[in-house]
Amino acid sequence: MRRGDYIIKYGFSKMLDVSYHDAIDMVIDKLKNEGFGILTKIDVKDKFKEKLDIDFKKYLILGACHPESAYKAILAEEDIGLMLPCNVIIYEKNEKTGISIIKPSMAMGMIKNDKLKSIAEKVESKLERVFNHL
Repeated sequence: MRRGDYIIKYGFSKMLDVSYHDAIDMVIDKLKNEGFGILTKIDVKDKFKEKLDIDFKKYLILGACHPESAYKAILAEEDIGLMLPCNVIIYEKNEKTGISIIKPSMAMGMIKNDKLKSIAEKVESKLERVFNHL
């Protein structure tokens, strides 16, 4: 683990000394390098303002998808779409930018399907490479 990284059981997390917007660009670029696309972008700050009239810090949820793996996962477990895509969050905290990436092995660990477990582990290794290159 490198300086700035911290442990959460269900994801990879770290704080970066880069701007929020630069972090978004970095994360998307690193995801693309590992074959992921972005299916969704949820701007939590905007949604909280719109729906609750609450001012909140910058906080973005990216729904990342590795198409080949998603296809294999759905073939292995049709209802796995409930657990897709892989979420990545980017947020401001104490003048730094936090990045957290889901660990698919944890998210899908409750499903007893060996084919799915293997797919989740492969996707997780790709996401870990993304994390390590940030």
